[in-house]
Amino acid sequence: MKLRRAARPHVKTPDDRMTLVEHLAELRGRLIKSLLAITLGALVMFVFYDQILNFLAQPYFDVCKQHPDFGCSGDKFLITGPLDGFSTRVKVSGYGGLVVALPVVLWQLWRFITPGLHKNEKKYAVPFILCSVGLFLFGAFIAYFIMPYAIEFLIGYSGPVTAAFTPNKYVSLLSIMMLAFGVGFLFPVLLVFLQLVGVLTPKQLSHWRRQAIVIVVVVAAVITPSGDPYSLIALAVPMYIFYECSIVLGWFLTRNKRRDLEPHPG
Repeated sequence: MKLRRAARPHVKTPDDRMTLVEHLAELRGRLIKSLLAITLGALVMFVFYDQILNFLAQPYFDVCKQHPDFGCSGDKFLITGPLDGFSTRVKVSGYGGLVVALPVVLWQLWRFITPGLHKNEKKYAVPFILCSVGLFLFGAFIAYFIMPYAIEFLIGYSGPVTAAFTPNKYVSLLSIMMLAFGVGFLFPVLLVFLQLVGVLTPKQLSHWRRQAIVIVVVVAAVITPSGDPYSLIALAVPMYIFYECSIVLGWFLTRNKRRDLEPHPG
């Protein structure tokens, strides 16, 4: 007797329903695909580690060359333990693998939530993923660009010290900075999505401008690991600009829905 594997549930509309077991099976499959993509990306980063580390270290080396009084080397890191170098390689590979696999991870996330969306909402899948990847990378670039100013501020206000960074701690700070900026720059994608599914409206966001300014500044201050004013401003200002852009996009993308809700004469 030949056994056949049960057919995978196919949900076409939000009116279709999946059982809890089917949801968990779907989530497991998406997680496995995402982890495989991250692993492959990490292997690529592991091979090209030297080039990537030189690129990541450039902001720190530039500050050292511009400020000889800081006492740090302009072309080398300080290693204080035998495992520092290898642990840094693993960390860079892990973070880099996540960045390389970001399109796959976002696609799997979108495919997991699309069964709960209507057909006209699912058509935004590719634009949302492309915008998310682009904004995340743009935020990471801004963090990398602002890093020399953050390092200069942190060292300059540390008192009479010699700045000799270990690669592990420096990469951790820069990675968290780039991650924070990348996630922060996804702010408009979330707002536009919530408007499309009807959770928020452009009118509501317009009325919440004052509160939004306070929230954006507080969030930027919390998620910025360096705590320097340069990073705070570099993150808060674009986030508020994106807030205004999301209102405009929300008005544009939901105009048909608003037109359908308006009462028709007769």
